[in-house]
Amino acid sequence: MNKTISDIAQLAGVAKSTVSRFLNGGSVSEDTRQKIERIIKQYNYVPNTFAQSLKAKKTSIIGTVVPRLDSFATSQTLIGIDEELRTNQYQMLIANTSQEMDREIDAIYDFARQKVSGIILLAAEVTEAHLKAVEEIGIPVLLVGQQHERLHSLVHNDDQAGYDMGKYVVEKGHRQIVYIGVTERDQAVGIHRRQGFQRAIAEYGGGGCDVTYYETSFKMSEAIVTAEAILRDNKPSIIVGATDNIALGVMKTAFSNKIRIPNELSVAGFGGYDITEMIHPALTTVKFHYLQAGKLAASLMIRQVTGEPVEKQTILDVELIPRESVDNV
Repeated sequence: MNKTISDIAQLAGVAKSTVSRFLNGGSVSEDTRQKIERIIKQYNYVPNTFAQSLKAKKTSIIGTVVPRLDSFATSQTLIGIDEELRTNQYQMLIANTSQEMDREIDAIYDFARQKVSGIILLAAEVTEAHLKAVEEIGIPVLLVGQQHERLHSLVHNDDQAGYDMGKYVVEKGHRQIVYIGVTERDQAVGIHRRQGFQRAIAEYGGGGCDVTYYETSFKMSEAIVTAEAILRDNKPSIIVGATDNIALGVMKTAFSNKIRIPNELSVAGFGGYDITEMIHPALTTVKFHYLQAGKLAASLMIRQVTGEPVEKQTILDVELIPRESVDNV
């Protein structure tokens, strides 16, 4: 049977508050410390950190709100957050919202009621409801992947990613270009990434580029449907997907229609998912450093929690990775 703090106190012959003070790093005499440590070791006592945190004025728990769990970007970011928090003796609680905004807002309030020290928010968009919730809970919040002037944020350089890809596409000789984006409600992917791409096309392609823009969702299955419709009506030399999942959907459609990549159609994406290097032909992409982002997000959150100064916005670099899926024209 697991021992409680009361059991440990009784066995050590001290008050329960003394054991609690010892567990929370408070000052106790050397003799008392040795006695408590010996009993904890003897009975393999493991403190209930969550229960301790709920009673404490300051917790060692960081809440993380994510829109989905079945995403390479999300999973890598979460791994980075968890590793950095554990290194600094913090714990992570995760709330998955399945891309439902109401659940996102509820999660912010729920975490506040659980007295977490701070919240890392991986949001697809930032609404007035988000801002109202953050203001009302009164605890540090860090936005990851999106930015807003009223919140601390950590973002990937989506504009630069789009620009690098657009420049690369033009330099490879492509002039009949299709770009498949996502909803503008996601400002990072839906707006900034596309705007960077458009800027590069304007600078390097002159007036000789014919670019058609389409919109789909983040789901590969829907990207496949969109690609089917595009390839029925168009014969672009390249299709650029706003995410690797979209690009993979395009590749699946091309294979199904016996369109050879890159001989007849070049394909590129954004993200740098592990699978993009394993498939054949390997996918040209812009790599986002999600694991690094997670670690940095946790570090910035700890600094916010401990009252250290933190820049309002932190921007992470991206890296273009040319591979086999894009050919010269």
